[in-house]
Amino acid sequence: MHHNTHALAGETIGILAGWGRFPLAVAEAIHRRGGRTAVLSIRDHADAAMELLADEYGTVGVAEIGKAIDFFRRHGVRRATMAGKIHKTKLFARGAWVRHLPDWRGLQTFWPHFISRRRDNRDDSLLQAITNAIEAGGVHICPATDFAPELLAGGGVLAGRPLSLSEQSDIAFGWRLAKALGQHDIGQTVVVKNRAPLALEAIEGTDECIRRAGRLCGSGGMVIVKVAKPQQDLRFDMPTIGIGTLESLRAAGGRVLAIEAGRTILVDADRLSSFAMRSGVTIASFFDDAGEALMRSAARDVA
Repeated sequence: MHHNTHALAGETIGILAGWGRFPLAVAEAIHRRGGRTAVLSIRDHADAAMELLADEYGTVGVAEIGKAIDFFRRHGVRRATMAGKIHKTKLFARGAWVRHLPDWRGLQTFWPHFISRRRDNRDDSLLQAITNAIEAGGVHICPATDFAPELLAGGGVLAGRPLSLSEQSDIAFGWRLAKALGQHDIGQTVVVKNRAPLALEAIEGTDECIRRAGRLCGSGGMVIVKVAKPQQDLRFDMPTIGIGTLESLRAAGGRVLAIEAGRTILVDADRLSSFAMRSGVTIASFFDDAGEALMRSAARDVA
C-alpha cells in the first residue's frame, strides 16, 4: 500500500494525546508523510516518549479546553486529532480534579453536563463536548486515520489459524451483543464462550473486562468481540487494539479476538500478528455487513 509520503507538506498537525502507544504511532505516521506535530499530552496519561517525538510539546488537564485551543493556534494548527485512551478511573481518583481543573472554556463546556438532568457523563457525551469546544475555537478535529490510514484494520483472518464453527457462532453471538451494548454507549467489548456471555465491558475498559472473564472461566477458550458502537463518532473514538489487549487475552486464556474491519485501529500490526502466532491466538476482522451474514449462517449451523 503506497501512501503519499509528502501528503502533509510541512503542515503542523495537532495531537491531543492520551494513554498508550496509539498517539506515538499517529505522530510517526504524520512525520512519515512530511508533516510536523504539535502534541498536547493529557496529564497522568501520555507516554514520556511523546515529548521526544513531538515537534512542539505541551501538557494539559482534560478540562483545560481554552489552554488546548491556545496551544494549537499558537503553533499554527488547523487540523488536530485525539488519540489514546482517557482513563475515567484516573479522572475519578482522589485529587485528580486539581490536576484536571477546568479553565474558563472548560467550565463553559462542561457546566451544562452538571446542571442538566438530561445530559450524562458517558464517554461520548464528554468527548463530544470537548471536540465541539475545540472546533468552535477554530481547530478542526479529524479521525486519526486521516493522517495514519495504515493503522486501519482490513477484513479477514489477520493472524492465527482459521476459525472453527463453534468459534464462528460465538463471534456471531458476541457481535450482536456488543452492538447492542454499544447502542447504549456502555462499552464495546464482550467475552463469550459456548454462546454464553462471560463479561461485558463498562467503565473498566477492554483489558480489565477480558481479565475478569479469565477469572470467571478458568478453562479458557473464550472468544473476545470488540466492535465500533453503531453511532460511533470516529473523530475521537475508534476502537483500538494494541499489544496490551493481546497480553490480557493470553493471560485470561482467550483463543479468538474478533474486531470490526474498517472501524478498528491496530497499533503495531506486525507486533500484534507475531504475538498472536506465538500465543496461539486468532485475530479475525469482519466488516459489519459481513458480520451480519456470519451471524445468519452461524445461527443456521447452531440450529
